[in-house]
Amino acid sequence: MGKRQAFRLAPVLRVREAAQRAASLAYAEAESAAADAARRADRLAGELHTWAVTGSHSSQSFLAAMVASQAAAADVSAARSTAQASAEHAELLRARWTAAAQETKALEKLRDRHELALRHAEDAAETRAVDDLVTGRHSARTARDEQGEEGTWRG
Repeated sequence: MGKRQAFRLAPVLRVREAAQRAASLAYAEAESAAADAARRADRLAGELHTWAVTGSHSSQSFLAAMVASQAAAADVSAARSTAQASAEHAELLRARWTAAAQETKALEKLRDRHELALRHAEDAAETRAVDDLVTGRHSARTARDEQGEEGTWRG
């Protein structure tokens, strides 16, 4: 048949697929970082009770223990804030990954439609060629038969 027409959006599809893979990797890294931050916050929160001031202490040791306890509480609060920010960032990257996947899927559907249209065009061209061949043979045979009949009538 003829030369197959190239899918003109193929380079765009390759770029979208690469963008989708990059978004997927970025999301996986961000999700891992968010999980690490959450584990760190939980670990620090679990250790916070060790800073509690118990028993009788001198005023200096009591003050030092209180300052250390407040610092530990601030660390837990900061760790929780970091974990929350990391989770929000991971969610944003997941949304970007989803959007990239949808764009890729749309281009894949266009490619599939393009290939289907090409197949239909090739099938139609083949059908026309077969029809032309059959019609041509039939016409030639009919013309021969008509000449043969005329020959018998004349003879």
